[in-house]
Amino acid sequence: MAKIRVLAVDDAVVFRRLVSDTLAADPDLEVVGTAANGRIALARLAQVNPDIVILDIEMPEMDGLETLREIRKSYPKLPVIMFSALTEQGAVATLDALALGATDYFAKPAAGLEASLRVIREELIPEIKALCRRSPIALAPPAAKRIPDAVEPGPLNVVAIGTSTGGPNALAELVAALPPGFPVPIVIVQHMPPMFTRLLAERLSAHGTVRVEEGRPAGLLQAGHAWIAPGDFHMSVARDGDQVRVLLNQDPPENSCRPAADVLFRSVAQTFGPGTLAVVLTGMGQDGLRGCESIRAAGGQIVVQDEPTSVVWGMPGFVARAGLADRVLPLGLIATEVVRRVRAGRGNRP
Repeated sequence: MAKIRVLAVDDAVVFRRLVSDTLAADPDLEVVGTAANGRIALARLAQVNPDIVILDIEMPEMDGLETLREIRKSYPKLPVIMFSALTEQGAVATLDALALGATDYFAKPAAGLEASLRVIREELIPEIKALCRRSPIALAPPAAKRIPDAVEPGPLNVVAIGTSTGGPNALAELVAALPPGFPVPIVIVQHMPPMFTRLLAERLSAHGTVRVEEGRPAGLLQAGHAWIAPGDFHMSVARDGDQVRVLLNQDPPENSCRPAADVLFRSVAQTFGPGTLAVVLTGMGQDGLRGCESIRAAGGQIVVQDEPTSVVWGMPGFVARAGLADRVLPLGLIATEVVRRVRAGRGNRP
C-alpha cells in the first residue's frame, strides 16, 4: 500500500523538525516536503503532490489563513490540518480556518516538546490516517450488541448532538437551519479544548435563531436554547423538580475524550427516556456509540450523518453499522429531519 504523503508547514524550526521526524518514523507516512511559511508551501504543493498538508497558523510573509485561502482555490478537496496556539487569539484563528475550509486542527501544547511529541504520535498520526481513508481503526466493525428496535416513536423533548472532526462546520450548517421558536432544548458535545468551545458557541449563536451557550453548572434547559459542553469537562443533564439542568464534571476521559458524547447521551437517556432524539455528526472514533445504545434501549430516536458528507465517518459510522440509527442522512437533510421528528409529536417542555 502506498504511503500517505505529507507536507509539513511551520515557522518554528524545532517544531517543524519534530513533526516531520515523528511522522516519517511511521511506516504508513512519508514526509514529502517541509516549508517555513505559506509562500514556500504554495510553491512546493505542485512539486510534491501531498495527500495532506499540516499547516501552522502563525507564520511570517504569508500566514496560515492566507495560505489556506490560496490552497482552496486550486485544491478544494486536499485535507489540511491546522496547528494553532492554545490562546484566545489562536482559537479565533482556528475557527476562522475551519470556516475557510480547513479539515481539522490541533492546538500546540504549551508544555514543551514532550507534550508535543505525545500529541503528534497519539492524536495527529491517527487523524492523518483517518482523513486519508487508510485507517483500519476507523473502518473496523463495532463490537457492539444490536439493540432491539425502538418502541413506537412518541413526543420528543430534547435533541442531543455529538460530533468531533468536521463538527464545527457541520454544527454551523445544522444549527443555522433550525427555525425560530424551535420547541425543545438542545445539548451538544463537540470535541474541543477549553476556550474554543466558548468561541464556537458564540459563533453558532450569531448565525442562527437558536441561542447557543457554553455549558455552566445548573444551566437551565429551555426550548430554543442550546448548551455546548465546555472543553475539558464532561456535560450531563439531570432533573431538578420540574426542570432539567446542566451538570459538569472532570471525571476521567471516555473514549480518550473529555467532554465525551457517551456521558451526555447516557444522561439524556436517563432523564428524558423515549423523549430523546440523538444526532451523531461527523467525527473520528466511536464516542457516542455506547450512549446511543442507552438512548435506543430507553426508546429514543437516533439520526446520524452519512459517509459521503462526513469529514470522517467514525462516530456516525459506528452507530449506523451497529444498527442503532433510525435514519442515515446527508448533512444538508438532517435539520429538516430533526424538525420533522420534533414536530411530529410535540411534547411537554422539560
